[in-house]
Amino acid sequence: MTTPFDPIDLAGLPLRNRLVMPAMGRARAFGPGNTATDSMATYYAQRATAGLIITEGSQPSVVGQGFPHTPGLHSAEQIAAWRRVTDAVHAEGGTVFAQISHVGRVGDPGLLPDGLVQVAPSAVAAPGRLFTVDGMKDFTTPRALTSQEVRETIADFAQAARNAIAAGFDGVELHAAYGYLIHQFLAPSSNLRTDEWGGSTEGRVRFAAEVVAAVSAAIGARRTGIRVSPGIRYNGIEEPDLEATYVQLIRRLNETGPAYLHVVEDSRDLTGILRKEFSGTFVLNPATDGFTSAEELALIEDGTADMLSFGALFLANPDLPARLRAGGPYNTPDETTYYGGTDTGYIDYPYLDA
Repeated sequence: MTTPFDPIDLAGLPLRNRLVMPAMGRARAFGPGNTATDSMATYYAQRATAGLIITEGSQPSVVGQGFPHTPGLHSAEQIAAWRRVTDAVHAEGGTVFAQISHVGRVGDPGLLPDGLVQVAPSAVAAPGRLFTVDGMKDFTTPRALTSQEVRETIADFAQAARNAIAAGFDGVELHAAYGYLIHQFLAPSSNLRTDEWGGSTEGRVRFAAEVVAAVSAAIGARRTGIRVSPGIRYNGIEEPDLEATYVQLIRRLNETGPAYLHVVEDSRDLTGILRKEFSGTFVLNPATDGFTSAEELALIEDGTADMLSFGALFLANPDLPARLRAGGPYNTPDETTYYGGTDTGYIDYPYLDA
């Protein structure tokens, strides 16, 4: 029987176990030009016993940023700063992918220079409000990308992937979840286009598929993963025909052959369908009433997933694989320190042997 602590081959990349630290925004890229810091290097190195670390989302372009103190992967200084992080993780024997995340319509245009505004598939504002450094604000209406700009944005993702490899990352994960740009193209509530990038399931899937293809061409499919959240209504996403959309997406992905599909689960039935459709490694962030916990380890043993991602528990327990193997105990995450702030609640969680 396969266990969560068994090694796994991820498209030719050997991983020490099947436990994944997923991307979690921490808003601590305090270096100049939204660059990684020494504390970020410490944070990720502390968690290097994960089979795979996926860093917080990094914007592929200036206009891809939506929130303060999020890192980028589009400048020389950002590449150099991330190199300190990857070197620290590798020194501890870890494997680390960079998540590339473009917020699209979700974010504060006040963060953008030179009069830039958020861009999206269509000029449709997300419902609700967002937190900014100046307090809560309504989401603004984004500018719809032209067809040429869509292609330029795909090229931005590919270049950010090249930058990630230059920074020492072992690969990249494309963020197509939680209502950010790639997800906005997938959803009919945010994609009202009638050109080749919308108008049908095939059209709405095209952007995600072509981003994966472009990134795979740039750095290799074996170094490319993608994260999706079908049915998660975050940031105003509505997806009435989930199975048709995501089966079509996976069939397009299988043509390229990315290393893994990372699913943030809403429906176990849909998870089973996607698991059968996808030809690569299947990573699951399971639906739970709280944090992903030791109870969900059985999902690897019964074949529901190849790998399992733990969010808040990895945030609070740098040695989570050891704690899971031992059956606990576990540090409790401090939600008041999730975003921004100091090293408190970031790199000071104790180890089990402490």
